[in-house]
Amino acid sequence: MNDHFINVTAENLADEHLCCIIRTKKLHPGVEAKRQWLSERLKEGHVFRKLDEKATVFIEYAPLETAWVPVLGDNYYYLYCLWVLGNFKGKGYGKSLMEYCIADAKEHGKSGICMLGSKKQKSWLSDQSFAKRYGFEAADTTDDGYELLALSFDGTMPRFTQNVKKQEIENKELTIYYDMQCPYVCRYVEKIGQYCQENDVPVSFIEADTLEKAKELPCVFNNWAVFYKGMFQTVNLLDTAALKRILKK
Repeated sequence: MNDHFINVTAENLADEHLCCIIRTKKLHPGVEAKRQWLSERLKEGHVFRKLDEKATVFIEYAPLETAWVPVLGDNYYYLYCLWVLGNFKGKGYGKSLMEYCIADAKEHGKSGICMLGSKKQKSWLSDQSFAKRYGFEAADTTDDGYELLALSFDGTMPRFTQNVKKQEIENKELTIYYDMQCPYVCRYVEKIGQYCQENDVPVSFIEADTLEKAKELPCVFNNWAVFYKGMFQTVNLLDTAALKRILKK
């Protein structure tokens, strides 16, 4: 078993596989956008730790103050992603990555770690049942079942911004907020844009391209959020079938 993990740094970022399923010898626009996004975030204390393989085995977290999510709190880490997929499951990699994050937080005197969850597991969110084994619990909730999970070391708790509680916008057409934290986003923006153009569906894509914009978003957010008829729908990236179900509402 390969148990050698490495952290992505400014020095090795250009050469490292970024751990998602996307694997191609050619430059991939989503991967390169992620690489560019990371190059700026690493300066802010963002951590991307991965198995030294071309595999989906990694954890990604950042100081909450500079995490591109509408969550507030003092001295926390925000855990964006923890993924172990395919043949790498069941080998203790998830445990190693989570324990690294917890140890890192304690070493840096953090108050705790938080992450986005949901009462019903969403396919594009990290496994919250796994996180709860380590003591993560709901620190804040929305009326539609999303949760801010937190592992607190000192009794303090983070919270969603007030905008998140609305989960509602004035624009009634299909509206998608996104950033470039996920390599898949480019592809889904292109696919949904093409479908909407071919089927005369009005759509607005709004990129959260600064920390300030991300903190002010009107809904829960990891890197993607969908509204329709003014109401928040999902954080899941949409294939055509899922998009059609939303448009029928």
